[in-house]
Amino acid sequence: MVDWNSPEELAKESQAFTNFMHAILGLYAWEWTTSLPFDWEFVSGKRKFRWPMIFYMAGRYCLLIALIGIAIALDTTTPINCQALYTFNQLTGQSTIGFASINLAIRTMAIWSQQKKIVIPLVIIILGHWSLILQGIQLTATFVPGQGCAIISTKTTILSATFIYTMAFDLLVTILTAYKLIFDNPTNQRSSLMNRIWGDGLIYFVVAFLANTLATTFMVLNLSPVMSILFNVPSATASTIVACRAVRRLTTFSNQGAEVFSSSGQHSGARFPNSGTTRPVMTSVSMVGGRKNKTEGVHVQMETFTIAEGDSDHHLDHTTKAPPLQDDVEAQRY
Repeated sequence: MVDWNSPEELAKESQAFTNFMHAILGLYAWEWTTSLPFDWEFVSGKRKFRWPMIFYMAGRYCLLIALIGIAIALDTTTPINCQALYTFNQLTGQSTIGFASINLAIRTMAIWSQQKKIVIPLVIIILGHWSLILQGIQLTATFVPGQGCAIISTKTTILSATFIYTMAFDLLVTILTAYKLIFDNPTNQRSSLMNRIWGDGLIYFVVAFLANTLATTFMVLNLSPVMSILFNVPSATASTIVACRAVRRLTTFSNQGAEVFSSSGQHSGARFPNSGTTRPVMTSVSMVGGRKNKTEGVHVQMETFTIAEGDSDHHLDHTTKAPPLQDDVEAQRY
């Protein structure tokens, strides 16, 4: 049986940890570089910066800073305060997990039209999540000549609780999203916008859940100080990548046809002549910010028009014009 805490095994684990962290840094550097034009659109003013993007940017750059800090800790040959550096790295790295979950939760709040019965519990859960994240600095590191900073001990109880809490939180948000988009859909129709929100959210949940499960398993096993945290950084990296991609895909979403999603089950618009009962014609959707409906505060706005059942195109009254379709769907405008 392997003695995970023997000097020889710890040396192998440290080398494997160093190589693994450099590979993760390279992967995320590629992801960050290829998606940098999206960030520049906000800096240059091409896209209007809205408050949900704070969490997108924070998660994205906290992870980059944490990975660079880890690389410095592993590669330095000059004595430094390793404990302070690893404390900073762990704080920024753990924060990315919280920001990733917030990005998913904000989408769910928007889908539910900012209803207090959804927003208030989610905000409370977010605060509980961060209370664990900020207590997650549970390792001791020291400088080893010729090796750099080395982890000599870890306390995994709080870290394990944080990852388990994260998985439960993501599961709850995914269930709320699924219920609203699938089971509480008044039109019984699935637009491409709805499919994208649901598909991206499901991909995020699966990836984050598997990554967090792997990290939690090694922390619970507690084989050695290095092995206990070996998969923490990959877990945070995977969660951040899929969360940020989901935000970018929704923000740059562009309709190719006429679609609708109504969170209230009501539709309005022009009525054509000789109409009896009416049916909605699907149109494009825009998720907007700061504009609440006077009666329900619905944050998913839409343009619709109706047509009498049985009417054909030659019965249309050409004096009544349907509203133009809206091409661009600007997401994260809550």
